[in-house]
Amino acid sequence: MSTSSFSAAHRQASTLYLPPGAWLTVLDCLCDHFSAIGREQWLDRIARGRVLDGEGKPIGVDLAYREGLRIHYFREVPDEKPIPVVESILYADEHLVVADKPHFLPVTPAGEYVEQTLLRRLIRRLDNPHLVPLHRIDRHTAGLVLFSANPQSRSAYQSLFPTRQIEKSYEAIARALPEQVFPLIHKSRMINGEPFFRMQEGPGASNTETAVEVREKHGDLWRYGLYPVTGKKHQLRVHMTSLGASICNDPFYPDVLKDAPDDYANPLKLLAQELRFVDPVTGQARHFKSEITLQW
Repeated sequence: MSTSSFSAAHRQASTLYLPPGAWLTVLDCLCDHFSAIGREQWLDRIARGRVLDGEGKPIGVDLAYREGLRIHYFREVPDEKPIPVVESILYADEHLVVADKPHFLPVTPAGEYVEQTLLRRLIRRLDNPHLVPLHRIDRHTAGLVLFSANPQSRSAYQSLFPTRQIEKSYEAIARALPEQVFPLIHKSRMINGEPFFRMQEGPGASNTETAVEVREKHGDLWRYGLYPVTGKKHQLRVHMTSLGASICNDPFYPDVLKDAPDDYANPLKLLAQELRFVDPVTGQARHFKSEITLQW
């Protein structure tokens, strides 16, 4: 495996440094360390070259155990449930890919989703294992996601986000707020909430900021334009809830809908709609807009 191919594979694999123990083989260690995965499954993965050593070479079933040995393995979810939505590619060149992500599709592998993710789908469609997302949006949120397609120019694009050289605008549908004066700026301190996957506002200096405007009124529901200055997890969802207008069909805010199956007919009414920035490689002004529309 070439260095470039290995580095690309490494990004898609998980890494384990073998812990202390008295195992004879790496296989024995993996079976004990990941007790939820049966020995037959590990044997099958090894046979298919899905477990690699530190140099990116497939291991054998008899590879001797050694504490601290670096092992790469590819996560697999048996009988992974298909997600019946289709992404779009709005733009692609040798450096950058812009995708329009539908609701419910995760950006990267996590939990029960591995192959059914935007990243894995794009890697297959474009035959480019070097793709790496430059930012994330929630699984329940639809809209624009930028990907780096070239390791040589990746750092230039990655620097756009922490230095706030990229303008992001979102759209949301939520209940009307006639008691508020718009446009407004909402600032707050966001901290980890309960359960672990939620965020909440807490005391202290603000670390998040969102500008909010009203774009359209439709009875008890309004269409809002949201302009995040910062990019904390669930920031827009928490800020709208704090204002008194949780985004329509939000399964986490204000309350968690436990064990609720994905309702493809009623997605979260939140869309990552537009991105503007100056391309750090070409110097060209870029403006991308989602082709997805939030329906009332």
